[in-house]
Amino acid sequence: MADFYEILGVSRTASSVEIRKAYATLARERHPDRFSDPADKAKAQEFFKQATEAFNTLSSDRNRAQYDSEMEKPKLVDPAEIAADAYARGVRLLEARDWAGAVEVLRSAIYHAPQDARCHAALGRALSHDSRSGREAVQALEEATRLAPQSAGYHIELALVLDSLGLRIRARKVAEAAVRLAPTDPQVVRVASQLGAEGGNPSEGGGLGRFLRRKP
Repeated sequence: MADFYEILGVSRTASSVEIRKAYATLARERHPDRFSDPADKAKAQEFFKQATEAFNTLSSDRNRAQYDSEMEKPKLVDPAEIAADAYARGVRLLEARDWAGAVEVLRSAIYHAPQDARCHAALGRALSHDSRSGREAVQALEEATRLAPQSAGYHIELALVLDSLGLRIRARKVAEAAVRLAPTDPQVVRVASQLGAEGGNPSEGGGLGRFLRRKP
């Protein structure tokens, strides 16, 4: 997280008036329009973007309090802790239906914990809500099933995404693998039935199956 106080050149106890004066000074001295050289202008534009974000944050009492609270939190350095934190935030974003935000955070979780199947599964879940990211969603869920081959739940999620993409044969095979792993799980059986997979109970419907986007 950028240090907004340092960017504006003020102390952490600076008043609102001091913050406004500091920003006004930067606007006069380092505004991109003052530079003619393309490289210098580009650097000034990047700096001024940060300075404006810093000003907008610190000039609002509520935003400043939230920022200060975040800055006071202990900085995570252990990759496992960073991944766990990112995964937890990603799950909360999923629950809030912020798919794009969840994708960004979960990619960070995977970067720090590439062998954590939960992170890949959650990423696949988030990506599946964007029709343009279907292939990536499949890849993420396939990685989750590779890392946790005994998880029937991950197999079922993968089957559902494959079916939503019109890949019915592949979806059926994955669902059959899920049935072999958890033959008595009602959810597994219902989805397998919807896909026409062996082991599914054709007399049962509903469940996750009703969310499948059937293809002709």
